[in-house]
Amino acid sequence: MQFEVIAKCHTTRARVSKMRLAHGVTMLPTFMPVATQAAIKGLTPQQVEALGVNLILNNTYHLNLRPGIKVLNEAGGAHKFQGWRHNLLTDSGGFQLVSLSKFTKITEEGALFASPFDGSPTMLTPEESISIQHAIGADIIMQLDDVVSSLTTGPRVEEAMWRTIRWLDRCIEFHQKSGKDDAQNLFAIVQGGLDAGLRDKCLDEMVARKDRVAGYAIGGLSGGEEKEIFWRVIKQCADRLPEDRPRYSMGIGFAEVDLLVCVALGVDMADCVFPTRTARFGVALTSTGPLNLRLGKHAADMRPIEEGCVCPTCAGGTSRAILHHNATFETATAHAITQHNLVFQARLMGGAREAIINGQFPAYLKTFFANYFGDTGYPEWCVNALRSVSVDLLEGRPDVKVVAGDGTRWEYSNAA
Repeated sequence: MQFEVIAKCHTTRARVSKMRLAHGVTMLPTFMPVATQAAIKGLTPQQVEALGVNLILNNTYHLNLRPGIKVLNEAGGAHKFQGWRHNLLTDSGGFQLVSLSKFTKITEEGALFASPFDGSPTMLTPEESISIQHAIGADIIMQLDDVVSSLTTGPRVEEAMWRTIRWLDRCIEFHQKSGKDDAQNLFAIVQGGLDAGLRDKCLDEMVARKDRVAGYAIGGLSGGEEKEIFWRVIKQCADRLPEDRPRYSMGIGFAEVDLLVCVALGVDMADCVFPTRTARFGVALTSTGPLNLRLGKHAADMRPIEEGCVCPTCAGGTSRAILHHNATFETATAHAITQHNLVFQARLMGGAREAIINGQFPAYLKTFFANYFGDTGYPEWCVNALRSVSVDLLEGRPDVKVVAGDGTRWEYSNAA
């Protein structure tokens, strides 16, 4: 990996970087669409490429179950298996310790899973996780971490944090002995739950291993914790992680505001299933908030999802009316909205990069929040988070309300 910071915001912690990997250059900050099973649901690799996406995420646990390492090896890795020519990141399988917890038993050796398909046992050790990721051939691979729900409290959180550190050492040793560390880049994952003291201890240990890892991820969040706590953990980690390594906030992107706040706090990369999953339910993302295209209010609306959007759906003249007509009934509509949502996220992050380079990122944030929330009020956590990096969303806006809640917006009714 070649990683170069090429611009910094003079006010916030945001930055623009160039990350060169084996399959090309990815500019940061960026949002990574999730292709859990080696596919962005509903789209071909060629369609995803045409949207301007050049870094996606596969899941180690799921690809190990299906199609399995033998098939991936025969295919020559996941790039060739799925027909993807660009950069690829793999999650280690650690998240499944939470999402499939009823099938899982954690020991110091690793995680013993019962397959959700047939119940057969699978032991995922740090070494096995790296070995699977070697077979997948991802450009960025993640350490296996001991993940607990962000709402977990008590001694289990500290136990998981220290085990994550020990597992990192095992991942590093196996990866370096394999001889693949020049082509595949290992990231460490900072854990510690919502406990600032545990996060600091984990950061101490992870930063001490800087010369043996290519980048860092902030894990263990987006599990239902309060947003006021969420942003403080992100800031704590981003402030202490090395300047010359990429910073990846795992599972972030459920709401567009999360992405921009994290960028302002110093995060370079994020991923989430939200833009593709919500598309399959007929919800399109826009700069003024999500559109629920299942609602009857869109039945005769001949406008595109968003004026000026360059995605194939909007640029091709597809109307809200036809999308409403077929929403949740025809797969073509899910595909069309998926393309739009991925382009929306890419444009959001591309706009952030341009604003940072031009010295206009604080103004970019203020414009986005004004358009997105309008008169509904700004989420208090966003106001506080951005004030921590010297951006006051309320400056010159004494009329704007500050409201509690996470800031997620949905279109629930046919009211205008």
